[in-house]
Amino acid sequence: MELRTMIYASLFAAIVGALGLLPPLITPFTPVPITAQTLGVMLAGSLLGAKKGGLSLLVFVLLVMVGAPLLSGGRGGLGVLFGVSGGYILSWPIGAFVIGYLVERFWSRMNIGLFILANLIGGVIVVYAMGVTYLSIITDTTWGQAAWSALIYIPGDLVKVVVASVIARQMMRVYPLIEKSRSNNVSRAV
Repeated sequence: MELRTMIYASLFAAIVGALGLLPPLITPFTPVPITAQTLGVMLAGSLLGAKKGGLSLLVFVLLVMVGAPLLSGGRGGLGVLFGVSGGYILSWPIGAFVIGYLVERFWSRMNIGLFILANLIGGVIVVYAMGVTYLSIITDTTWGQAAWSALIYIPGDLVKVVVASVIARQMMRVYPLIEKSRSNNVSRAV
């Protein structure tokens, strides 16, 4: 693994951790708190691409697993991953990978609409699918009941999708990390 990949993966793991400094919102509708950390998932996939974005969130999840208090509210450890939030947290590397894959796939014609679509698919649909499924198993409720409780996240997640997409589009214009990694690979091959 090259040094640049390790640096970017570490940087975005730190960004997701920093977003955990914002206090979680606890609601009576769901046992899973509302946090800002999925914004970091969307940014990692949108800015780094599939492999680096997924790796950055995998590093984050591994740090949480060994007890680093990086989750919103200062939580960390295996207990959190086996708790009600576990499915959402474990989905983050996959969500970032899916976002990054879609961004890389359509890189030459990426616009704000495609960034929004990629972040909706990877950052909302993938994360919700895994999180809701895990929550229904942990709480011994039906999938529909768990999905119903997740509706409260939609307004905030839609805002995060737009914010991540605008930032990614601006970064693509100013300092495209994905394009640089692709051009490096091409120059090495020649």
